Amino acid sequence: MSATPAFNPPHRILMGPGPSGAHPQVLRAMGAPLIGHLDPDFLKIMDQVRAMCRQVMRTENAHTLVTPGTGTSGMEAAVMNLVEPGNRVVVGINGYFSDRIAQMAERAGGEVTRVPFAWGSPVDPDAMERAIRGAGGPVKLVAAVHAETSTGVETPIAPLAKLAHDHGALMLADCVTSLGGIPVEGDAWGADAIYSGTQKCLSAPPGVAPLTIGPAAWDAIRARETPCNTWYLDLNLLETYWDERRSYHHTAPISMIYAVHQALALVLEEGLEARWARHERNGRALQAGLEAMGLVLHADEGYRLPVLTTVRIPEGVSDAEVRGALLNRHNIEIGGGLGDLRGKAWRIGLMGESSTPGNVLLALSSLGKILREQGYRADLRAALDTAAARLDQP
Repeated sequence: MSATPAFNPPHRILMGPGPSGAHPQVLRAMGAPLIGHLDPDFLKIMDQVRAMCRQVMRTENAHTLVTPGTGTSGMEAAVMNLVEPGNRVVVGINGYFSDRIAQMAERAGGEVTRVPFAWGSPVDPDAMERAIRGAGGPVKLVAAVHAETSTGVETPIAPLAKLAHDHGALMLADCVTSLGGIPVEGDAWGADAIYSGTQKCLSAPPGVAPLTIGPAAWDAIRARETPCNTWYLDLNLLETYWDERRSYHHTAPISMIYAVHQALALVLEEGLEARWARHERNGRALQAGLEAMGLVLHADEGYRLPVLTTVRIPEGVSDAEVRGALLNRHNIEIGGGLGDLRGKAWRIGLMGESSTPGNVLLALSSLGKILREQGYRADLRAALDTAAARLDQP
């Protein structure tokens, strides 16, 4: 009889585009005893998750829940439920994940207008308005990514929501990388649908996706003339499990519901404003240190995310060798570029539990030493001194 394979995952310092490190209390929650997905005590946990999601997403929307699956399930649930065949959809494309929204809308039968922007720039409302006016008829949905994970760029959502409403359209915002790290103001923005994920700034394992649907968007879902083309993520069906009807729809990912319950509780215990300030301080210290080292940040100044930094790979430096050395010698994971930025940029995350002053200094020290081995003259002392000075600021 062969020996049972050893199960011993390595400990990593997760500083890529996700997942981030999970809080020990979240991991312990996943080990709690399983109970039935219709057990009265589990239904109470679901109600608490729903209430905490509203608090973290800053919304009073009745239709707020978590979909089974990673952040992409939230995207698919929102897009497939809101887009019917023939609906006109306008999507601001400034990265990999905004393009995925457009692809999903096309699969739902939508007539999609892609509005392209540089991978490193935010979505511009004026260009979006021109696209809406030129769409050939009424637009059903306008969509954009708040925090584009592929580029490290933040796009303000409130101006796009106003624009969408001025033209009789709904506004969809992807907040997968932003929720719990930078301000997400669902009701204040006027967004009609927002989805996120658990494995970024919420610091839980990937597995469910917070989703909130506003009244106008819910009315549109209820008024569909054709059935939603996803059964598993049909919000009309999912809602009957999450609301007081408690109709069986699927066997909930019980341990993941435990995890997101604990993660949301920790976010609220820290306080949203304090959490946003922590991410802002650490992210800007990292960025200042990278620039002091001599590196060039990719995203447009003024729109750089503090939770995810894109930095251009210097000429003559091997992307794979640097990331491999960080992983194998320092147990630090950072991400490579996607799409247009493949081989051109690194993505360094400071999200949730991974956003600490120690990780800022560790990443700069480790990266600087490896870059020197690659022949790049990294100013390591300037990087560390600059970052430390920023971290000391209130």
